[in-house]
Amino acid sequence: MDVLPTVWFVLIAVLWTGYLFLEGFDLGVGLLMKLFARDERERRVLLNTIGPVWDGNEVWLITAAGATFAAFPFWYASLFSALYVPLVVVLLGLIFRAVAIEYRGKRTSLRWRTGWDWALAGGSLIAAAGVGAMLALTTTGLPLNADGDRVGGPFAWLNGYAVLGAVASVGFCLVHALAFIALKTDGPVRHRARRLLVRVLPVGLLPITAWVLVVQVRSGTLLTWLPIIVAVAGAVIAWVQARRDREGRAFAGLAVFLLGGMAAIFSAAYPVVLPSSLNSAWDLTVANASSSAYTLGVMTVVAAFGVPLVLAYQGWTYWVFRKRVTGDHIPDAHDFEPVAAADRAGR
Repeated sequence: MDVLPTVWFVLIAVLWTGYLFLEGFDLGVGLLMKLFARDERERRVLLNTIGPVWDGNEVWLITAAGATFAAFPFWYASLFSALYVPLVVVLLGLIFRAVAIEYRGKRTSLRWRTGWDWALAGGSLIAAAGVGAMLALTTTGLPLNADGDRVGGPFAWLNGYAVLGAVASVGFCLVHALAFIALKTDGPVRHRARRLLVRVLPVGLLPITAWVLVVQVRSGTLLTWLPIIVAVAGAVIAWVQARRDREGRAFAGLAVFLLGGMAAIFSAAYPVVLPSSLNSAWDLTVANASSSAYTLGVMTVVAAFGVPLVLAYQGWTYWVFRKRVTGDHIPDAHDFEPVAAADRAGR
């Protein structure tokens, strides 16, 4: 088996893991705008924790999808065509979420902000659930024929594994967001988020743990169980450190949990990139779904320069906006006034 297809399989797995880690707390914060925040000031505190980084985090989704398209076109074609309906819904959720973040502060009307808060929470829920369902189906299988085409109607993908992946993603996003809020805020919001994190972490991580175990039982080896041990250690560290008021270490523990869990999933699935639930002979693998060696070679050269630059820039962004956010940092709300109207008023 060629090396480059395997390299790009690993890189795509890293991109999806990075998306779940970075966008995970973004989506979770969107959900917590309605589930956690008690008043408008707390909602603005939550929104300001992700304000400088949320759009940059979404780049990981675009990059993961683009890398799949370029490196494994048959994987991309089968996956995205089979899941066309849910992915369109996810796209709409992301659009509503992005518009809500930008528009909710343009007016002081309670009805206006409440409507956009629901759009933000709903869009975050749809995006988290949809991505989780897609990744779960990528590792458990879709009804594909010998040509890689979906067999059945537009909802042939809807099964227990899709539901498990959706619940797993939403549960992790909520836990991850609580850890992020405890790390990035101060005052009552911080302490309440930490206390809630300690209570919900064991339950919130159960669905994603179940997903990992399902993949391991189906196709894992003795070696692929090792990352699970790392993941369990990360979850224990996160819970213990949260109880000790060490939010940074708790957040790092969740990072270790996700890294170990996703490593276990993708390593157990390898070399299959998209199983067929109808016949294992029709599985898409890193060998039969990849682009040519020349294409992968060019992509590798580009990635060798581009990926470090993106990581450096994003790391710098998080460093610049590393300080905690409190209610004292939130200015009084005011209506957005267009420049033309302000000029007329000045005359």
